[in-house]
Amino acid sequence: MNSVFSALVPVVVLIALGYLAGRRGWVRAGAVKDLSNLVFLLLTPALLFRTMSKVQVQQLDFRPVAAYFLAVAVIFAGTLLACGFNRRAAVLALSTTFGNTVMIGTPLVSLAWGEPGLVTLFTLYTVHTTVLLTTATLVLELAVMREERASGAVAPRHPLATVLMALRNALLHPVPLPILAALLFAQTGLQIPDIVDRPLQLLGNAFAPMALVLVGVTLANTALGSHWRGALALSAVKNLVHPVLVVAAGWLLGLSGTPLAVMVVVASLPIGANVFLFAQRYGVAEDLITASVGLSTVLGLGTVALVLAGASLL
Repeated sequence: MNSVFSALVPVVVLIALGYLAGRRGWVRAGAVKDLSNLVFLLLTPALLFRTMSKVQVQQLDFRPVAAYFLAVAVIFAGTLLACGFNRRAAVLALSTTFGNTVMIGTPLVSLAWGEPGLVTLFTLYTVHTTVLLTTATLVLELAVMREERASGAVAPRHPLATVLMALRNALLHPVPLPILAALLFAQTGLQIPDIVDRPLQLLGNAFAPMALVLVGVTLANTALGSHWRGALALSAVKNLVHPVLVVAAGWLLGLSGTPLAVMVVVASLPIGANVFLFAQRYGVAEDLITASVGLSTVLGLGTVALVLAGASLL
């Protein structure tokens, strides 16, 4: 329990400080996007590349990733079946499966399990964004085509073009790209020169506090409005149902210890901000997703602590 407490307290404190900065106007709402780009496009790739540049591919264990995605498949498909094959259902399905793995998951796992936990987490990163964002893009584009055909409009894009576009957008992404590049570099047996490694280390060290403060600033500028009931339902699935299903899938695959614990905690993370970008791009459920991201993050301070305590027993 002490390890759970020591891992979570810095996360809560930094998010709270970010919230204070946002409420006091020290960081204006218009600057959030620029800070997000700084974290996502500069600090994140530096941390990912430096960590994974020392890992041999044969050392990676993809069984925990398989357990994670078994749970994702159940939730994503279940949401589509319950809500129908349309743009709104696809965005809701993404919201219940795509967590804030980078800005909250990375510092939390680092504090709780150190580098062994990060290697397990970054193994998930190699496919997490690619699989989920590609799947969501495909489903959304196919739903748009279906809606256009139903309305008598001609679909502007061939299904194969949709697949290729989704794969390109998912691979050319600041999370999987540096991981794949680092793994390729690691196989050469070379080491990063000190003159390059030191700046990467400094950038990586800046990632955790910047990312968590930014989460707090974002919360300060998020209003729940009249969508709190729908947001509560989506948050419950993401924060609680997802990790329970990962536990079941992990036991089914014979997993235990740190690899399973990391996947369970990652599954409990609140809804990621990327989901809002999809809602905005396709013009569906924007207010609901905004409220869900905020409420899921607030509730996550408690639910993640609960799941983290349970995961320590696995």
